Amino acid sequence: MNILFFLKPKSELAFIYDYHTLRQALEIMEHYRYTCVPILNKEGKYVGSITEGDLLWAVKKLKLLNLKDAENISIMKIDRRNDYQCVNAESKMEDLIGRAMEQNFVPVVDDQEHFIGMITRRDIIKYCYDKIKEYEKNGN
Repeated sequence: MNILFFLKPKSELAFIYDYHTLRQALEIMEHYRYTCVPILNKEGKYVGSITEGDLLWAVKKLKLLNLKDAENISIMKIDRRNDYQCVNAESKMEDLIGRAMEQNFVPVVDDQEHFIGMITRRDIIKYCYDKIKEYEKNGN
């Protein structure tokens, strides 16, 4: 099955750029209520991902008690525990299942590594659920 059928396109998603500040990242994540967002560079290529936990630990480590101070800290200076691994648009759904066990979403890139969107864990689980139901319905 073509994974692009499940793709949530970049135009519908929140993400941050690698030139954003800690404060901008916090505000984007708060506004969209996401726990993790992709990081893109100026060319739109996938750089990695950052989580609420990454931001929390950075605030603690940097002893930031004033949000104004977060305006001077590049998001790329923040330690990230684990970048979500991306897949190419040509990947198969079966390739995503292992990633979905470790990640809330799977970033999808084109052949030139440009971020084109993501597939959520929810959509992957629904795909698997539907396959199981189809299997059971056919009496196998």
